[in-house]
Amino acid sequence: MPEFSYVARKPDGSLIRGTLQANDRRAAILQIEQQKGVPIKIEPAAEAPIATVPQAAASQPAASSQTHDPTTLAPHAKIPIAQLFLFTEQLAHLLSAGMTLDQALGILVRRLQEAKLKGLSSALHQALVDGRSLSQAMRDFPRVFSPLYVNMVSAGEASGALPQILRRLVAHIADIKSLRDRVQQALLYPAALVLVGICLIIIFMTVMVPQLTKFLKTTGQALPAATQMLINANYLLTHYWWVLILAAAGIFGIWKIATRSPEGRCAWDRFVWHFPGFSRIPRYRFYAQFARTLATLSENGVTLLKSLELLENIADNQWVQQRMVTVRSAVIDGAGLSNALRQEVLFPELFLDMMAVGEQTGRFSETMAMIADVHERELDKQVQFVSTLVPLLVIIVIAVMVGVMVYAILSAVFGLTSGLQGRIH
Repeated sequence: MPEFSYVARKPDGSLIRGTLQANDRRAAILQIEQQKGVPIKIEPAAEAPIATVPQAAASQPAASSQTHDPTTLAPHAKIPIAQLFLFTEQLAHLLSAGMTLDQALGILVRRLQEAKLKGLSSALHQALVDGRSLSQAMRDFPRVFSPLYVNMVSAGEASGALPQILRRLVAHIADIKSLRDRVQQALLYPAALVLVGICLIIIFMTVMVPQLTKFLKTTGQALPAATQMLINANYLLTHYWWVLILAAAGIFGIWKIATRSPEGRCAWDRFVWHFPGFSRIPRYRFYAQFARTLATLSENGVTLLKSLELLENIADNQWVQQRMVTVRSAVIDGAGLSNALRQEVLFPELFLDMMAVGEQTGRFSETMAMIADVHERELDKQVQFVSTLVPLLVIIVIAVMVGVMVYAILSAVFGLTSGLQGRIH
């Protein structure tokens, strides 16, 4: 039976090296995974010595290894979620096909065409060669890998089930990406309509109204009040546009200063969370993402307290984050999660009632996945409602403004016609 030399990482993070007998490389990888190890390199014993990982690195797996290779990704760089999905999916496929982590990352360096993904794969591969674990290397890129992502990879390394964990991460990222894409696509048309409406009004005020003003001045007629207001508005827009820009910049600067402090940011986020009507989309998006993420963490054996710690940042709302910290403290004191959330009045009653049923039946992860499905459907309804309402409101506003302008113009024309008829008579 062939003999293989291997380098693997134990659940406690240390590296082990040795030899084993197996029919082929895939069987050797399965033997290491059954012992809850993560295979890094496996080669036939006759072909290469095992000194593929430096001894100093093996004795200090957590040591930092910053590389200055220009082909690697900068630590504070960020990649789109679509590229993160591609990276995770490709790595999961390669590991599931029986490749070691060293081989999989090496293949990704050669295969991926996107420069950032290639640099990311190169940096992770170099860290692996230096003796660090994959989760330790991922912590060097906080804007790419979230704490949730890193902790799940760490759990996969400790349990020897890294390919399975990566496949679940692929499904989780796909769900989050699909949720985000649906919201963005549904709101794209209303946003485009608002932009077109603003452009039409600006063009009308800066091109057509000045020509009308020149014509009316030549007649010497007294202008109606509506027409005079339109001319004054055009004068302000064309001569004092810089005042409007300064006012907008001032308001924005005051807002930035007010929200720079934790108290100000929390007050603003609370206002946004409770804003009538349009706050329903970010709230239902948070409900769906909270339930989906909690289901994924629970399914992968992450403790409830650790899950709540990881979930504190998904809302991107400091007021909600403070409420989640309070919830976690209540759970530490012995309260059930549904009861702790009920005290903070963050989630709808349906959400909490379904969660309580999951806690009582012992099928928590399945229940949270079902809750996520329910609230994703509800989010789709809210997005559809807003995407229908906003164009209607925009059309009404544009129609009113255009109607006022047309009335101002026609009233001037009628006044001019009446004056000419008086002169004729």
